[in-house]
Amino acid sequence: MPKPMILIVDDEVFFRRLFSEILSEGDLYEIEAVDSGKAALAYLTRTKVDVILTDMVMPEICGLELIRRTRSLEPAPDIILATGNATVESAIQALKSGARDYLLKPCNPEQLRHTVKSCVEQRRLIAENGLLQSQIRLYQKGQHLSGQLNIDTLFQESLSTLLNELGHGRGLAYLSNQSGISHVGANGFEEEQARQLAELLVERTSKMEKAENLQIADCPEIAEACRSLSSLWIFPMNGDNQEHGALVICNPDGSDLPDSLPKENLTFLADQVALGFSNACQYQGTRELIYTDDLTGLYNHRYLNIALEQEIRRSERYGLEFSLAFIDLDLFKGVNDEHGHLAGSGVLRQIGKVLRECVRDADTLFRYGGDEFTALLVETDTRGAKIVAERIRSAVAEFSFSVGKSKTTQLTATVGHATFPIHATTMAEMIDLADKAMYLGKTDRNVARSASEVRKT
Repeated sequence: MPKPMILIVDDEVFFRRLFSEILSEGDLYEIEAVDSGKAALAYLTRTKVDVILTDMVMPEICGLELIRRTRSLEPAPDIILATGNATVESAIQALKSGARDYLLKPCNPEQLRHTVKSCVEQRRLIAENGLLQSQIRLYQKGQHLSGQLNIDTLFQESLSTLLNELGHGRGLAYLSNQSGISHVGANGFEEEQARQLAELLVERTSKMEKAENLQIADCPEIAEACRSLSSLWIFPMNGDNQEHGALVICNPDGSDLPDSLPKENLTFLADQVALGFSNACQYQGTRELIYTDDLTGLYNHRYLNIALEQEIRRSERYGLEFSLAFIDLDLFKGVNDEHGHLAGSGVLRQIGKVLRECVRDADTLFRYGGDEFTALLVETDTRGAKIVAERIRSAVAEFSFSVGKSKTTQLTATVGHATFPIHATTMAEMIDLADKAMYLGKTDRNVARSASEVRKT
């Protein structure tokens, strides 16, 4: 550990030598002496100093002025003023200006050594406390990240935390599986640009076992696609179920990453993110088992309640409309009776695929039970719901369902729909009205009915 640095500033050579000799005892400090405040400021530009012992009265730059000019240094040195013309007023002025202590020339050697030692010890304790606080802060951030179970939230908060630790820059995070890139989070990139970069990096990062620095000059395909990049720090993450992800910290647009990075802090945080990533992947897999219908791969009725509650809160907050559609297959029992339950199960799987083609990626499909399905249509008004309901009805009617051994059969569906908050303002009302609208259509079959028609009957 380096010795504390003491700078003695006095325009009298006698006191420079005296103070140097007194403080040299025990070889506890590195000591330098200069003859003016101007020389002291010049020295401070080159060397970090812990304590300045300075005369109060000097030509050009006095001790009080030296205090003022050193306040902006990081870290600022402690200053002890020494003078032969002490008064109560001058002592108070010195302490108010920021002096650590005040001594009267000629100084008692023991008093001088004690004062300097106290300064040095206090600085050491403050530094250790600051390091402890920094480590606690880092630990708390890490704990928060490792506890995140939502992939998208984890990615966004991880990027913000890492970039804050770095001080500047931009970054992205992504998750991939056998189907390709499934999640992308970005900070400082457009979403499309972030996805493109993730696709270029994923093969490389899937083979990484630890954090690596990547120079873009060594990756011509990335350099060609992302001309503003010069270097990246990559922190790979791997799940237990073939999921792979990475956190990528990139240079700011127009400048490079600093040569000196807080690598230990960044690596610690990235390790906590990796733990959170593993937990989130496991949670996601477990949640999908709980809320997914085994036969069709659609969500089940348990998740419908959760999704509806979330969509109602979102729509209330932003003043949006959304719709709920109930789809019931007409005379489906006949398929089971004629072709068997195995063929019937196959038809239900095919229905799931037909329905996916009829809605947007933002919409959510559910198998409500038996041969009844539900579609949650976000930001969709009554007119839009009518269009989607008719699209579903038509798609089912036109599809030839395989029932085995090159046999096919035709089916129809009846659809009912309700819109929030036009028809209903609660989850129970939405489900009830969409269901009643569907049953209203069962009189004719192969039709779509609105909750508005239910209220007229």
